[in-house]
Amino acid sequence: MKVVVQRARNANVKVDGQVVGSIEFGLMVLVGVTHEDTEKDAEFLADKVANLRIFEDEEGKMNLSLLDVGGEVLSVSQFTLYGDCRKGRRPNFMQAAKPDIAEKLYESFNDKLREKGVRVETGSFGAMMAVEFTNVGPVTLIIESK
Repeated sequence: MKVVVQRARNANVKVDGQVVGSIEFGLMVLVGVTHEDTEKDAEFLADKVANLRIFEDEEGKMNLSLLDVGGEVLSVSQFTLYGDCRKGRRPNFMQAAKPDIAEKLYESFNDKLREKGVRVETGSFGAMMAVEFTNVGPVTLIIESK
């Protein structure tokens, strides 16, 4: 699994013009799943995202986690994270997991975050979505479970 984590505020995701998920402060997380991923990958990434120290403390140092600051997560499934652009001009998505497998692990990732006490909002798996947010910092990290 692979996630793109962005420190965010005022984040929302819309489907057909309607907001289906929104947060005020926390992390915008794009989640990609590949063929070899398992529940262990979802658990590893949920733990990493919840405990990653990327929020400032009183001295302005990135020393606090999502759990420390009481932040939320807007989680959006993103098969294009496994797009291979090395050849030609059109990405190849062969490394992205099939939808039935990807959805199960995406939901597992979200559930594991919720088990840690994180409020998680989501997009709609497989839908065409419009995501809006303010990247604070900006802070953007890519984390892989392998």
